Amino acid sequence: MAASEAVPFSKTGGLADVAGALAKSLDQLGHDVTLFLPDYFLLRQNKGSLPAIHDTGLRFSIQMNGRAVPGAVNWTTLPNTNVRVLLVRQPEYFDRRHLYQEDGHGYADNCARFCFFSRAVLEICRQMILRPDVIHSNDWQTGVVNGLLQTQYNGRPGFERTGSVMTLHNMAFQGRFWHFDMPLTGMDWRHFNQNQMEAWGDLNLLKTGIAFADQITTVSPTYATEICTSDEGYGLEGLLSHRRDDLVGILNGIDDDVWNPETDHHIPAPYSIDTVGEGKRQCKAHLQTRMHLDQRADVPILGMVSRMADQKGFDLITGAAERILSQDLQMLFLGTGDAYYEGQLRDLARRYPGKVAVEIGFDDSLAHQIEAGSDIFLMPSRFEPCGLNQMYSLRYGTVPIVRRVGGLADSVENFASESESLQTATGFVFGDYSKELLAETIEKAIWLYHQPHIWRQIVRNGMSRDWSWTRSAHEYVAVYRRAMERRTRRSP
Repeated sequence: MAASEAVPFSKTGGLADVAGALAKSLDQLGHDVTLFLPDYFLLRQNKGSLPAIHDTGLRFSIQMNGRAVPGAVNWTTLPNTNVRVLLVRQPEYFDRRHLYQEDGHGYADNCARFCFFSRAVLEICRQMILRPDVIHSNDWQTGVVNGLLQTQYNGRPGFERTGSVMTLHNMAFQGRFWHFDMPLTGMDWRHFNQNQMEAWGDLNLLKTGIAFADQITTVSPTYATEICTSDEGYGLEGLLSHRRDDLVGILNGIDDDVWNPETDHHIPAPYSIDTVGEGKRQCKAHLQTRMHLDQRADVPILGMVSRMADQKGFDLITGAAERILSQDLQMLFLGTGDAYYEGQLRDLARRYPGKVAVEIGFDDSLAHQIEAGSDIFLMPSRFEPCGLNQMYSLRYGTVPIVRRVGGLADSVENFASESESLQTATGFVFGDYSKELLAETIEKAIWLYHQPHIWRQIVRNGMSRDWSWTRSAHEYVAVYRRAMERRTRRSP
């Protein structure tokens, strides 16, 4: 597996959770997993809980547009697993304060950085004689892996039967660079064409990964359909439609060792599906105290842990805020993002003291406490390839309100009426991207919150679902086998 980030070594978003958790689950199923990551040396210096990291002694050099760039490899293991982690060491590229950008601007040499990483993955496999059955790459940062595997490394010793899988986590980020960066990929200019690596005159690393992969996955079944349309394909819908037979959506899972209300050390009163009533009551009181909300057990708390951006529906929330806050409820927010929305939420907290609370930043412990102490979780996203917080919420008995997009549509079952869906509903789902519809859905949820026999059943339905990575890992194994079969058919 090759990824630009993975928990617990580095993280900016859901990719890191997926890479770490999937590797762990594949290991638990008995597979032999090696995880490649850039060695962000400066970032891992502050992570005291990481396992010991050692130098493999391997040194290599890659020609980057006529310049020899040296690299080294450190190794460790993923905590509590047998997964080998190989950290690609290149100080010029990876000893930085952040992974991809600073002050809102991407690093000018991002193309070189991640072309080097992708090329290093294959070169390290060759020199360490890993002989992989499958190489699973993730997002644009590793797109070149698939191109090189099917061209320069095709048929070379150790790669004769190696299949390739590409996972698309978010089509909005494609790794588009000017065409003169093409030599950095190490691939021939003949591949810079509209079917493989070129898009609208630019070098596109995500397109490269899609075009050359044996199999393609994305992070939910609904998103797999959405990205084949002009609305969510971001210009690559034609290629994805062409590859539709090789594209499958696999819903992400969650790490039950981390997100489990029965064993969660971040929350004041762990609880199970049988003790959720009393457990959430204590967690709610603790959360109200910590966030300076009025101490009221009878009022529902609507929580949100999110990047504060249009994609996550904050324009709907701020647009409908006055109507929402006319209800007898409390709201709290944790996250960072667009300065405009940070300011709007701070203003709401100032105008509604004791009713609205905002924490700008990220606090992992508080994120767990919001999941445990809230009654309702908001995710009114404009688009959402998969989403994880709705699954955390269901696991913690916190009823999600979501929009019918991507993984939200695949993981939350709407409450339509008591007679139709009481035994299956796990939350509230609305369709059109509308602040009025969001407000109506919240009003419906608040009304049902005060119908205890209905609310308890919705909570139990959600908590009884299996969101573990084991389910998803089995689906990935099936994709790996198809990739190997396709590669075998194409091999000389």
